[in-house]
Amino acid sequence: MRPATLAEAIERVIGGEPQGFALSGFLDTFYLAQTAELQLATLSDRPPPSGDLRLDALAGAIAEYLARQYALSRVPEWVFEPNRFLEHAWHVSQLDSPAMREYLTFASPAEFRSRNIFTEERPLRRARAKVA
Repeated sequence: MRPATLAEAIERVIGGEPQGFALSGFLDTFYLAQTAELQLATLSDRPPPSGDLRLDALAGAIAEYLARQYALSRVPEWVFEPNRFLEHAWHVSQLDSPAMREYLTFASPAEFRSRNIFTEERPLRRARAKVA
């Protein structure tokens, strides 16, 4: 069963579920939601602190990015808490090269970049995603 909220996905990661599996399941839930209100409901609950600075910041980036990309009525306030931002750059890639870091630095959406997370241009793509 897919996580019903981003908070539930983070709880599952804390509980030992692989991060990619839990977050992919959450994204399916978000993208399949029938209304903007239901999409916002999947983001509204504050995920618990995970003990992993990167995961906590990533949760904030994901929620803000989805809220803005889908023009939801608001961005959940919890995404702006200090623990949702990294002090040091994190280039999310399996390739660690200066060229890849440079690409990610410029390609990253603002919601990720502002948190010092550098990723591809469309980091939350899923096969079932509706185009906003």
